Amino acid sequence: MPAKSKAQQKAAGAALSAKRGETKKSELQGASKSMETSMTERELEELASTKRKGKPEHV
Repeated sequence: MPAKSKAQQKAAGAALSAKRGETKKSELQGASKSMETSMTERELEELASTKRKGKPEHV
């Protein structure tokens, strides 16, 4: 499922980074914190890989 906004795509990228151990889980805030615990790595990859062009900043 593609991201619906730039903010959702960015949050998924942050959550994916924490899930992979590239950043600390304690640095997550807001939506990315809940995404990290509730979504699989594959789901986060799909959201994070969405192109940002033409997407609204927030939905």
